[in-house]
Amino acid sequence: MSTVSRRPASGPRELARAADRLSFLYLERCTIHRDSNALTVETAEGTTHIPSATIGTLLLGPGTRITHQAMSVLGETGAGVVWVGEHGVRYYAAGRSLSRSSALAEAQALRWANLRTRLDTARAMYRLRFPDEDPEGLTRRQLLGREGDRMKDCYRTEAARTGIRWRGRHYTPGDFTSGDPVNQAITAAAQAMYGVSHAVIAALGCSPALGFVHSGHELSFVLDIADLYKTDVGIPVAFDVAAESPEDIGARTRRALRDRIHELRLQERIVADIRRLLTAETATDDEDTVSLQTDHGQHVASGVNYGEGNW
Repeated sequence: MSTVSRRPASGPRELARAADRLSFLYLERCTIHRDSNALTVETAEGTTHIPSATIGTLLLGPGTRITHQAMSVLGETGAGVVWVGEHGVRYYAAGRSLSRSSALAEAQALRWANLRTRLDTARAMYRLRFPDEDPEGLTRRQLLGREGDRMKDCYRTEAARTGIRWRGRHYTPGDFTSGDPVNQAITAAAQAMYGVSHAVIAALGCSPALGFVHSGHELSFVLDIADLYKTDVGIPVAFDVAAESPEDIGARTRRALRDRIHELRLQERIVADIRRLLTAETATDDEDTVSLQTDHGQHVASGVNYGEGNW
């Protein structure tokens, strides 16, 4: 294995575009190292190689060890890296931007700094979530109140669809097991959605802190973007998983959500939605939309399942 000093950093043309990357990989009780531009994941069952530039977000659960060289290649490829607690809660870190341009960051800052355009963007986000609603004229506080009502309606609708008895949303920060199985599934889905959204935001060079609906939090924009897909992606998946079985619900929810994200090409949608919200434009082929090729010149497919277990 060559040393880091002898390996050149990956250039833009070697990186997978953010929209085409794996949504996330969850790893626990393993050692993660680097072999050329791939990650090696060592477990009791053996070693698996994963092309680092295909990862959107790497979720590191309990019992994981990661080397400096592995973090170096993840930083080069712009992957989000998240150290999570038991059952996948909390978000700690993200990779660097894949984009060499500050255009989106500047557009975000301009829209955020003006109270009128900030509220216009918040209303546009509401329209994306609830296209049958007209938020024109609503204040941010009124938007939050109406959003809360729609979320309650969504929970009741999904409970009726899946036959689950719904007792309300209950979650104690840091205590995953305090809720019933469906609440645990909702929490697991939400945390994974935050990770995916954060990774795309970081890859595009936007600020996670400059939110339009949420404010005052270091991840306000992450919460804004993840919330766009709660009612049609995260919550339905959580209820489906909870309706099947209460066993191993955190890992099963992550796997089901990963498959659903790939099926919907959600990362591509997130990229397009962010561009549309901030610049009124859709995604174009620039430095953050380049393709990845392996050492043998073959394109790496997005959404590849690198095995079962908790990934």
